[in-house]
Amino acid sequence: MAKWFGNVTSIGWGVLLLGAIAWVAATALGWIEAAVVAMAALFLLIGAAFFMIGRTRLAVATVVEPPRVAVGQALTGELRARNEARGPLVSTTLEFPIGAGGVTYDLPMLMPGAEHTELFVVPTQRRGVIDVGPVRTVRGDPLGLFRRVQEWTDRTEVFVHPRTTHLEPFGVGLVRDLEGSTAQNTSMSDLAFHALREYVPGDDLRHIHWRSSARHGQLLVRQFLDTRRSHIVVIVDSSPTSYDSEEEYETAMSIAGSLLRRGILDEFDVSLATGDVLLVRATAAGGGGRSALDACSRATPQPNNLVEITAEAAGQAPDASLVMLVTGRYPEFVTLQRAAGQFSVDATTVAVRVDSSQRAGFKAVADLPMLTVPDLDQLPIVLAKGLSG
Repeated sequence: MAKWFGNVTSIGWGVLLLGAIAWVAATALGWIEAAVVAMAALFLLIGAAFFMIGRTRLAVATVVEPPRVAVGQALTGELRARNEARGPLVSTTLEFPIGAGGVTYDLPMLMPGAEHTELFVVPTQRRGVIDVGPVRTVRGDPLGLFRRVQEWTDRTEVFVHPRTTHLEPFGVGLVRDLEGSTAQNTSMSDLAFHALREYVPGDDLRHIHWRSSARHGQLLVRQFLDTRRSHIVVIVDSSPTSYDSEEEYETAMSIAGSLLRRGILDEFDVSLATGDVLLVRATAAGGGGRSALDACSRATPQPNNLVEITAEAAGQAPDASLVMLVTGRYPEFVTLQRAAGQFSVDATTVAVRVDSSQRAGFKAVADLPMLTVPDLDQLPIVLAKGLSG
C-alpha cells in the first residue's frame, strides 16, 4: 500500500484532498454541490488508476565506448530495449539522464522478444565527469495524477579528460628506491658507489676500503650517491579568485594533466592535489595514467587556500622530488614562496602561472623558478627551459 501511495503525484494528492474536503462539507452541511465535487474527484482517481494496471517487463542496456575521452572528442552510445513480457508492449516512455540534461525516448509498440535500439550523444565540450543513466520508464495517466518510475540500468560515469600536450621526459629523481636513479646527494650507506674520501672520526668502520687505505698510507672510506625514484607532485590552485577567467582555470587543469601524464610515461610516482581532490602516489603499474587523468576530470573550482592545499600534499608526499605549483595570474609571489616552503629543500619546486595576457617566459625569483604560460601549447618550451635552468 505504501508503495502504491508513492506513485501518487502532487496533482493526485491535490485532487484527493479536494475530494475529501468536499465530502466532509457535503456530509456536514448537506451541500449537493460539494457532493458532486467529491464524486467527480473519486471518478477521476479511479479512472486514472486504470492506467497503472499491469507491469512493464523490459531488458534495457546502455553501451558507452570508450568510457574515457579527451575534451572535444566525439562520444556516442547505444541504448537497447527488449520486451520480455508475454504480450505486446504498448508505447512506453524512457527517460535517459545524461549529465545535467537528458533525452526522452518514446518506444514503439514491441511484440514479445522484439528489441528497439536508439543512439545517443554524450557532450564532451567541457572537462568533467558525466553521469549517464539510469534509464527509467515512466508510466502514468493523461491527467498526471499517478506516475510510476522504474529504473532499468545503473548509473555510468564517463570521464572527459582535460586536453594535454606532449612534454619531454623530466629526468628528475629523489625518492629512495632500489631501482631508482642516482641523485647528486652523497650518502654513507646506499647502493651506488661514488668515491673514496679520508676517514673522519665517527665513520662506520665497515665502509673503510682497506686495499686503497694500504696503498695510500691513510684510512679511506667509501662514499655513495643516494639512489632515488622520482615522485612528482602537481598542485593546482583551485580558488576561482586566482584566475582571470574560467578558461584560464581549464588551462591550469590541462597543464596538470600534461605533467601527470608525462610522469606516468617516465614511470615515476605521481600525486595531484587540488580543491577537494587528492591523489597520492599513482604509478604506471597500477593504472596511474588513467587514475591521474580521472582525478583531473573530477576537479572543480573550490575556494581553498593554496598554502593549505600544498601543506596537505606535503604531508601525504614528503619524499617528492619535483613539485609543480600551477596557479593563475593573481596570487602574490610571497604566497607561492610559502607554498613552496611546505616541501623539503631537496625537492625541485617550480611555479607555473597561467596568464593569457602575458607572453610565455621563465625567470627565477629567490630560487623559485617561475614559468608564465599563456596557453597549453606554450608549456613544452617554457617547461624545458625552467627545469634545465
